[in-house]
Amino acid sequence: MSLRPLHDRVIVRRLEEETTTAGGIVIPDNAKEKPSRGEIIAVGNGKPLDSGDVRALDVKVGDKVLFGKFAGTEVKADGEELLVLREDDIMAVIEG
Repeated sequence: MSLRPLHDRVIVRRLEEETTTAGGIVIPDNAKEKPSRGEIIAVGNGKPLDSGDVRALDVKVGDKVLFGKFAGTEVKADGEELLVLREDDIMAVIEG
């Protein structure tokens, strides 16, 4: 099953968080939070405006992004957990 997001929505695959802190402390699995970083794997056509025009999204497939802890809707496709977000839920694009 493949997903194609509509309008200003994007599909994100969560990226794994680090398992050790900067000081070398190992974080156990039960203390980890869900990652708030991910990679965009699909984007919609753009946000429809009141004028009838469509504003293109600022993000593209392959961008790594930061999003809120409780943002979006989790879905399962082909056994993989994905996240469907609105572009407005994305806080930043990770560069470099």
